[in-house]
Amino acid sequence: MFTGIVSATGHIVAHVHLSTQTTLAAADSSGHGLSVTVQTPAGYLADVGLGDSIAVNGACMTVTCIDLALHRFDVDVSRESLNKTCGLDQLGLVNLEKALRANDRLGGHLVSGHVDGIGKVAQFQPLGESWHLEVLCPPELARFMAYKGSITVNGVSLTVNQIKDQADGCLVSINLIPHTVENTALRVLIPGASVNLEIDLIARYVERMLGVASTIPNQ
Repeated sequence: MFTGIVSATGHIVAHVHLSTQTTLAAADSSGHGLSVTVQTPAGYLADVGLGDSIAVNGACMTVTCIDLALHRFDVDVSRESLNKTCGLDQLGLVNLEKALRANDRLGGHLVSGHVDGIGKVAQFQPLGESWHLEVLCPPELARFMAYKGSITVNGVSLTVNQIKDQADGCLVSINLIPHTVENTALRVLIPGASVNLEIDLIARYVERMLGVASTIPNQ
């Protein structure tokens, strides 16, 4: 479980095929997962152990190897996870969050680290002292979007300021304060970029309960 409050940014610096343990350029990975190496800031891994969970761009991953000297850790990403997320098979900047502890502050909202869909950045530009982000969510996630509701974009807990339903999905508008832009990997987003989306946990259960209730015949 996570909160969507990014604790650091890191860089994916290497991939290795889980099937052959060869580098990404050496074999076809179409049916296999990847071992992904993430570079972190110095000291970030001091309280991390093997088997711990870390969200990488919003996707919950299990730490399989730690190199404290190089400030790096590895995670195994299955083919299913690669198919359901974006960015984990690419080198570059990523958001990191360690798993929530029972005595931690819940600064964002309850986040499971399970990506529900892939969105597309429609707009990302400065607006006054802040930044305006628009993300096109796929149609299957549109019913979970609500004004002043929560959404997780690449692992960052954000508040929805406006929604607009359209034929190809739901356009979600979000306001980002300078601190969020400066301290997360969202700062490198550009129009057309793909992003990992996780819907609000409460919305997920409400939708399920209403769906089940509508199928139960009157007693």
